[in-house]
Amino acid sequence: MINDYKKHDLYGKTLIQKIELTPPFRFDFLVAEQACFLYVKGGEVDFQSDDKHISVATNYSLLLNCINPGQQIHNSKPNTKCEIVIVTFYPEILKKIYNRELPLLLQKPKNLPSNRSSEKINNDFLIQKYIEGLLFYFENPSLINEDILILKVKEIILLLSQTQNSDSIQLILSQLFSPTTYSFTQIIEANLFSQLTIKELAQQNNLSVSSFKREFAKIYHDTPANYIKAKKLEKAAELLQVSDQRITQIAFDCGFNDLANFTKSFTIKYNVSPTSFRQKSQ
Repeated sequence: MINDYKKHDLYGKTLIQKIELTPPFRFDFLVAEQACFLYVKGGEVDFQSDDKHISVATNYSLLLNCINPGQQIHNSKPNTKCEIVIVTFYPEILKKIYNRELPLLLQKPKNLPSNRSSEKINNDFLIQKYIEGLLFYFENPSLINEDILILKVKEIILLLSQTQNSDSIQLILSQLFSPTTYSFTQIIEANLFSQLTIKELAQQNNLSVSSFKREFAKIYHDTPANYIKAKKLEKAAELLQVSDQRITQIAFDCGFNDLANFTKSFTIKYNVSPTSFRQKSQ
């Protein structure tokens, strides 16, 4: 659950965000030509991608590109609060503010494959001070302007280039200028268990909602809502059989944010409640 959300935009795009959340929550990163620097100001978040799981504690940060699908942060621990600050890097904005030549950190390394999608950055004193500076502007929004936002982008790029992770960070950021194209089905399968709306899935495929539904029906012979809900429920049934996770957690992991809705949908599909289904399976 989001308790507080603030942001500052640059050239019409969301550049800096400050988000306070109470678990359980899930934040899915849309597939787009951008990268995110995520700093955990308080609490802890778990980063999940198709092939990786990373825990990011207070004062640690994470850099990831959003070119790869299936990435999210989440936290299901009760009675905890999380505060995160996100700086988003857009290739068109970076090209605009570095109008002569991109800094080395944004240039593709020679003789190195650019296949890395995320990097955890350890507690860094200078980055902490940078975040404190951003928080000052969230507390005093009347002082923010375009020049300051440009300066803040250049400042974090400089700080990242000086960390011990700079080589990996360069691999990630340089991919913004040689983007990968994903197919319709890859984007759908990567987001089956997310909480993305049909409209958001359509946007990721650069389609209108009506065109998206037509393309979906052509490939999957079903509506997006029916197909995705069925896949979520099948995954939930599998987890009920093979794991001892709480039913609330299973519902959350399968993309349901409401236990009552999950229980009702599961019962309609399998003619038995999730609890009874688990008992029968055991």
